Amino acid sequence: MLALLAAALSGCAAGPDPRDPLEPFNRGVYKFNDTVDKAVLKPTAQGYTAVVPDPVRGGVTNFFQNFRDVTNAFNGLLQGKFSAAATDVGRIAVNSTVGILGVFDVASRIGLTKHNEDFGQTLGFWGLRDGPYLVLPILGPSTVRDSGGLVVDYFTDPEFAIFTEAPLTYAVFSVRLVNLRANLLEREKIFEAAATDRYAFLRDAYLQQRINLIHDGNPPPEKRGGAAPRRKSLKELEQELDLLEDDPDTSTPGEIK
Repeated sequence: MLALLAAALSGCAAGPDPRDPLEPFNRGVYKFNDTVDKAVLKPTAQGYTAVVPDPVRGGVTNFFQNFRDVTNAFNGLLQGKFSAAATDVGRIAVNSTVGILGVFDVASRIGLTKHNEDFGQTLGFWGLRDGPYLVLPILGPSTVRDSGGLVVDYFTDPEFAIFTEAPLTYAVFSVRLVNLRANLLEREKIFEAAATDRYAFLRDAYLQQRINLIHDGNPPPEKRGGAAPRRKSLKELEQELDLLEDDPDTSTPGEIK
């Protein structure tokens, strides 16, 4: 199984990647982020997962995702996706009331589909190029365009307007960060199985994901895979990993699952 995953992740582009002219700087920030994650974020997330039951963690995720729907609706309007924006507004109304401040995602259960929009996508939708790949401290993979979009996203996220007084604002943000990190723990098996450059893998996966999001999962042919050979997305690798784990013929005794 691990050999198949390693093969799927192989095929790095030779030489410098034109999308990543800041690679030496980015690798330094990536190393810093990885150190902080291993020393602080991951252990905290593991402790959080061990102490907090799954239903409670799900409620925390829903609570913060309810805030995110405001950003989704705002950017949906800017992109002219009026039906999607109306759905997002409906989600906010339902989850903030019946869902008890968003703790329960009632909206999804009644057919109000969740969307994923941000200002970086809005800029890309209207033709602004993403610019050089950029790794941000703590926040991780981004681009010059998407980094600028984070500023607008900050002002459209109700969390930062509601929780303004210290230490509450820091406590709420910390819970959000730890909960997000905890939600990513299961996906780490993909990176642990990777035999290639993890920095390059994350970069390619991020850039491909952004192309898919901007084009709502249907990018034009010239955008598919970007300037470098396409790597499989995290979602695709997760699906392959699930299939491999479900097939007894592809596993061997002693493998960690």
